[in-house]
Amino acid sequence: MTAIEQYMIDTYRASQHGTPVPPPPGRDDVATLRALRTAAQFDAAVAGAPTTHPWRHALNRFLHRPRAC
Repeated sequence: MTAIEQYMIDTYRASQHGTPVPPPPGRDDVATLRALRTAAQFDAAVAGAPTTHPWRHALNRFLHRPRAC
């Protein structure tokens, strides 16, 4: 059963019982990812490590390098 099918069943049951409708699947995905990133940055700061990802610095260097003519 897919998440959408389960959501539809849960929505139907909620309407039959008069309870609040559950949140749709995927609604809080971005907020969850942001919370995980914040927690990882906090753990890195407490450990004394850089709080940014090394690939981000490398990508920034690659994208903003001087162009050869």
